[in-house]
Amino acid sequence: MPDPLTYGLGPEWQAGADGLPFRRAARVILLDEDDRIMLVRGHDVGDPTRSWWFTVGGGIDPGEDTRAGAVREVLEETGFVVAPAELVGPVLTRSAVFDFARVTCRQDEEFFLARVSAGRDLSTDGWTDLERDVLDEMRWWDLDDLEAALAGGAVVYPTQLPGLVRRLLAGWDGTTPHLAESSV
Repeated sequence: MPDPLTYGLGPEWQAGADGLPFRRAARVILLDEDDRIMLVRGHDVGDPTRSWWFTVGGGIDPGEDTRAGAVREVLEETGFVVAPAELVGPVLTRSAVFDFARVTCRQDEEFFLARVSAGRDLSTDGWTDLERDVLDEMRWWDLDDLEAALAGGAVVYPTQLPGLVRRLLAGWDGTTPHLAESSV
């Protein structure tokens, strides 16, 4: 297996049992007062023609619990302060296999739900060098607009995100469905 650090993936990526670079991640379905979802668009450092939209979040640091990782990632990627007690869930878990930086990777994710006010500027001050290289934009998406973009060919992960958010808007029922997705 290639060394994950060779590809700039970062120290949280370790060789998994299946030989693939693996990490655990915390992700947040960040909603504003108008039920819009914050998504980030990024591209593959190994193939800049590939891009997709995804939720705020990222790798969990060694010794960090998932809630703490989720709170930290929201602050680093957006500048929003969310307390661990404000996170709902986990509302979803996901195992994903994907190509990034010319390497097939596997990531296990826990998703939480949080609300913030969109009335302030986003901050990218906490972005890593890799994030500055591969993250192209952040924006609030109305769910109808997001579904139209998906119908027009946009890519979003998890692939079932609009339906999941619509269910969560009715209130979280306490269940934590699991998705297994592969884009390879």
